[in-house]
Amino acid sequence: MSENWKTSITKIEPGKIHVKGYNITDIMENLSYAETVYLILKGELPSKAEAELMNAILVASIDHGATPPSVLGTRTVMSGGNSLNAAVAGGVLVIGDTHGGAIEQSAQIMQEWAQKEGTPEEQAAGLVGWLKENKKRMPGFGHRLHNVDPRTAKLFSIAERHGYSGKHIELCKALEKALEIKLGKKLPINVDGAIAAVISDMGFDWRLGKGFFIISRVPGLIAHAIEEKTREKPMRKLGPLPFDYDGPDEREIK
Repeated sequence: MSENWKTSITKIEPGKIHVKGYNITDIMENLSYAETVYLILKGELPSKAEAELMNAILVASIDHGATPPSVLGTRTVMSGGNSLNAAVAGGVLVIGDTHGGAIEQSAQIMQEWAQKEGTPEEQAAGLVGWLKENKKRMPGFGHRLHNVDPRTAKLFSIAERHGYSGKHIELCKALEKALEIKLGKKLPINVDGAIAAVISDMGFDWRLGKGFFIISRVPGLIAHAIEEKTREKPMRKLGPLPFDYDGPDEREIK
């Protein structure tokens, strides 16, 4: 028995590279980057609808201004005099459950509840009840800036144009209405919730949620790192300023 470990992703031989069975030179000529990302994550080529949705997903989260934690992380590391790869890695390391994690969390919940009996409206009503009972907030809904997230509308528009609105997208839309009825105010589906619904209908494991955010966001982080390097002074003040100190009064060691 061979002691070699196994991988099903890429086969490498002298003068040959095959990703998921496809020659890399054929991929270079015939597939877009978004289609290739779909291939390497899913293992098969996307349909026309899946290719267009994958492209929209990767573009949707490419950047959201200078204030997100991952951008501040990247700019702070670069401001400290570090390399491009260190600055981008710093930004990626900031991505977690509360920044960039909503896709994963929302997809996990939707993939579970979309399997339950009943219409999307009945599933949504049950999910809202479960959230209230467990004192949980539904990730992927609400936004600190947007009353209507334009990226959500576009993603769902592309899905609808291709007749691709499956059970997870239907549940997501029903959940927005159910939450509004329960809370008395609208919590719009944000881009994370929309991506969660779309990748779930595309058959992706919810555990890839952060991966989609990282793949999308890295080009933006690179742009911020280079801008920080070329336009700003080193070791500048970054983040929310000013701040108030609320620790102990001045004291002496006796």
